[in-house]
Amino acid sequence: MDHNALGTTGENMASSFLKKEGYTILERNWRFGKAEIDIIASREDIMVFIEVKMRSSEHYGSPWQAVVKNKQTRIIKAADHYLRKTKWPGEARFDIISIVGSGVGAKLTHLKAAFYPLL
Repeated sequence: MDHNALGTTGENMASSFLKKEGYTILERNWRFGKAEIDIIASREDIMVFIEVKMRSSEHYGSPWQAVVKNKQTRIIKAADHYLRKTKWPGEARFDIISIVGSGVGAKLTHLKAAFYPLL
């Protein structure tokens, strides 16, 4: 499976998982400048910005480890714009959904509050 197909598969798996967990999917692949937020969802009064990382194996480490500081910074800036644009009154959180493998045997891990904006 090529890189783009793997990413789309991971985002579809993550969206299905989030819906089952009671989240409402608001946006997918939302762009602001050079940043892209894979999934924007809400649950109760929390807006959740989710980065999805999927790898076929953990040979090069866990997928979540690829969400490095500069990637986090881009996501945070984009999220700030989205929150201002929508005038969201509640809390916001940054999650990572890490997926290893494919198909039925894939292992999905939801890391809630995986990173925070720096002051």
